[in-house]
Amino acid sequence: MGSGMNKIPQPSDRGSVDQEQFLKILSREEALARFEAALFPRALPSEIRTLAAALGRALAEDIFAPIDVPPFDRSNVDGFAIRSADLAAASEAAPVRLALNGEIIACGTAPVLQVASGTATAIATGGPLPRGADAVVMVEHTQPAGTGAIEVRRAASPGQFVSYAGSDIARAEALLRSGTIIGSREIGMLAACGIAEVKVVRRPRVAVVSTGDELVQPGEVLAPPAIYDTNGAIVAAAIDENGGAAHFVGAIPDDEAKLEAAMREALAEADMLVLSGGTSKGAGDVSHRIIGRLGQPGIIAHGVALKPGKPLCLAVCDGKPVVILPGFPTSAMFTFHDMIVPVLRRMAGLPPRADAKVSAMVPVRIASELGRTEFVMVSLVEARDGLIAYPSGKGSGAITSFAQADGFLRIDALADQMPAGTEAEVTLFTPHVRVPDLVIIGSHCTGLDLVTAPLARAGLSVRSIAVGSLGGLAAARRGECDLAPIHLFDEKTETYNTPYLADGLELVPGWRRMQGIVFRLGDRRFEGFSAKDAVAVALADPACIMVNRNQGAGTRILIDRLLGGARPEGYWNQPRSHNAVAAAVAQHRADWGMTIAPVAHASGLGFIPLAEEHYDFALVSARKQRRAVQAFLDALASDESRAALSRAGFRPA
Repeated sequence: MGSGMNKIPQPSDRGSVDQEQFLKILSREEALARFEAALFPRALPSEIRTLAAALGRALAEDIFAPIDVPPFDRSNVDGFAIRSADLAAASEAAPVRLALNGEIIACGTAPVLQVASGTATAIATGGPLPRGADAVVMVEHTQPAGTGAIEVRRAASPGQFVSYAGSDIARAEALLRSGTIIGSREIGMLAACGIAEVKVVRRPRVAVVSTGDELVQPGEVLAPPAIYDTNGAIVAAAIDENGGAAHFVGAIPDDEAKLEAAMREALAEADMLVLSGGTSKGAGDVSHRIIGRLGQPGIIAHGVALKPGKPLCLAVCDGKPVVILPGFPTSAMFTFHDMIVPVLRRMAGLPPRADAKVSAMVPVRIASELGRTEFVMVSLVEARDGLIAYPSGKGSGAITSFAQADGFLRIDALADQMPAGTEAEVTLFTPHVRVPDLVIIGSHCTGLDLVTAPLARAGLSVRSIAVGSLGGLAAARRGECDLAPIHLFDEKTETYNTPYLADGLELVPGWRRMQGIVFRLGDRRFEGFSAKDAVAVALADPACIMVNRNQGAGTRILIDRLLGGARPEGYWNQPRSHNAVAAAVAQHRADWGMTIAPVAHASGLGFIPLAEEHYDFALVSARKQRRAVQAFLDALASDESRAALSRAGFRPA
């Protein structure tokens, strides 16, 4: 394979590079560092691809959701849309009878009739929730009760079997970041938002050349002194496996003029050139002599402390990597996967490879159903003592539960739970999952995407898990995140956030965002009033339906203070996001609610300011000096982020 081990050295071996440099052994780390320093940073060429053609590619730009997903509150089951208050006392001994409304809501059917007290409307899975309803009961949990009525023998909680608008994907949130690898899950997210084309990193074109007089291609007749060219096929396949587009040029004999012509032609068309054979000092091994004539800086390392793989030659010619692998197939593939794959994947915008299974601690109890093996999708974060596997909590119908998870763990059919603190084996969805550099757990805000954007551009991965302010504080106390976004008002001190900090946490001021009442433009019950007066008018009108927020949310505290103990129609309708509140009002399922000004304006709704709340960060002090945390703090204080927040309607602290 052009190893040249038995050939007599000739004076011409010196070429354009002094012979003493050949086979000067470098450590693996130094050789790789020199190689990468000569190649990076570099712009990654991009191209527009349809979703089907983007599979396996790395995104070349951030993608933001153009719509809410789902775009309306919808049923998760076949059953009946009801008012949960009607079933508060329902039981096997005391069934509740509900009259059926005269319509059936199917997928794609817009509801017409309001669900009044004592009534129910038949609804199919995926059907939009009608006005007045705040929950769905499964058809299996009902019985016919004569003509036009049903009996229900169990209570229902608000929001039961309902997916709220924007609960999966909120309009304008960062859907996928630049550098994200497009798999079937990401394609599902993009399709759910109506996105048909994306800009991806172009696969680097890699020319593959085998060298040696002795090589014969598979399928040809093998003469006694010849050997089949194994490396050409192996290297080309490995390139395709790792994000490149391989083009096998063929096997070139040890003729300097022919090999130089082939190398020049290959480099003119390709982004990278990989040869096998011809790396030692024999008279027939001419590849290294040619490199010095192909461009600067030329040879970076010739001889690396690897076993096998010592004769490896790394070069860069006018910005294009040139690699000469050892001739023996085992040596060639060992050095390729260890030294070349990291560079190739980086050129393709792909993350480093990783193992397929990891061990991680589950921080919360996961309930399971006896008799069924359960697979729970998890997101991985790094804590004090190792990996933490956070269960995805958006529900079975959520696209993002699947797309944003790193892998899954299994709960045995004989177990009814996985206790908190369990050390579990996580099976990764892909072999190159990377634990995020920065973990943010707590209350979500669209402004967060603006601050973390510079980190993503700097190559730092950020994972944001929305569990609410109180859930974020709990995670921070357990050391499961770096930062917990919070916006909690303390009535005793009449201050935000600081009274809620525990030992080991410190407050990082974030930004101010205006909370207020949202309503449809033209609704005279709200226009021209202050927030307090508008709510008083709404409370006096029984037909005026509100939309609330979930318990534990900072917004919920403001709402309850404003209501002063009142429980108006719609109080138990409790979506988990600002976008879902705006969607409920815009789609006439509610008449008013509370959200932040940027969301109200983006939805084209009227807005009455109530209070400017403090959206700050509880920082885990022990993690403050981590590189990613410092990068976040720098980004938060930067003029770029402050200007972006201001443009979006926030007021930087």
